[in-house]
Amino acid sequence: MRLRQLQLPSSAASSLCAAPFHSWRPRPSRFIRTFTSPPSLSRSLSLRSRSFCSNSTSRPFSEFSAAAPEESSKRAPLKPGLYLVGTPIGNLEDITLRALRVLRSANVILSEDTRHSGKLLQHYDIKTPLLSYHKFNERQREQTVLKRLKQGEIVAVISDAGTPGISDPGTELAKSCVEENIPVIPIPGPSALVAALSASGLSTEEFTFVGFLPKHSGARRERLLISANEAKTQIFYVPPHKLHQFLEEGSTMFSKSRRCVIAREITKIHEEFWRGSLGEAKEAFLTRQAKGEITLLIEGKTDCSVEMPSEDQLENELRHLMSSGHSLSAAVKVVAEGTSTSRKAVYSLALRKFGQQREGGDD
Repeated sequence: MRLRQLQLPSSAASSLCAAPFHSWRPRPSRFIRTFTSPPSLSRSLSLRSRSFCSNSTSRPFSEFSAAAPEESSKRAPLKPGLYLVGTPIGNLEDITLRALRVLRSANVILSEDTRHSGKLLQHYDIKTPLLSYHKFNERQREQTVLKRLKQGEIVAVISDAGTPGISDPGTELAKSCVEENIPVIPIPGPSALVAALSASGLSTEEFTFVGFLPKHSGARRERLLISANEAKTQIFYVPPHKLHQFLEEGSTMFSKSRRCVIAREITKIHEEFWRGSLGEAKEAFLTRQAKGEITLLIEGKTDCSVEMPSEDQLENELRHLMSSGHSLSAAVKVVAEGTSTSRKAVYSLALRKFGQQREGGDD
């Protein structure tokens, strides 16, 4: 059956213009025959009815959907405090309605990069003022921000992408707020590590998020040695210009056969999930310069049998750590914890090989 287009009388049209769009509901009248219409027709009718309001400002339908939560009388106003707001890691559509509400309601937004975050706010027509807040000025900003919070303001913190405090600024301010009994409210959102893990195909039952590795070679190898001997999936953030270095060191510490996943440009147009062994990854990216943010996952150690490292391997690890600034006792501790060898055996070897470098305090 073909349904005819309905015509509203002028009186109904004028009343429709006077009422807010989202609160209008059609009522039966002698001019309109009531019937149950398909959803598609109902939506068409509601959109057509807006054309009667010639004096109203035309706005995209999506704006009403985004504004609806703020206009609801059932939603209580936000309480003062520090709001850690998760923002998209690439695709602007991934922001939540709650995040938008907080960003619009805040007195100020602390941003890692105001130019970068300004694009997000402009996209959603958010006028809240931005204040730069990054690792180089977070100590200077802290007291000013705490003062504003104590005065009852709503302060939102966002990073360039993802969740503040997770390999991004925000942790120290959150600690200070907790110490001052100022509410700290998380606003969950996109996360590169969770997105990468969920689609990796590796075990999700247990995992260790390492984040960015230390810049110092000794500390970096120490962390990799610990991760290589864990049975949990290991998750790292790797800058694109450091990928070759990571794969070189990782294939040595974890072994070339260990499976890995290189997740790049997650949620963006050029999103990529590369899967294979660390050895294969090393070869694949040897002549290829990866671009964009990288989340690198390595499967946990599956062979739980005791594998005794050779004396040469232990000696090489001790030598490398000591040449990187570790004391003899500190190097022994790291190697013993990262291998299946007892600390006593490692210390005995260290004394034989590097006894002349022994510190007076070692025993």
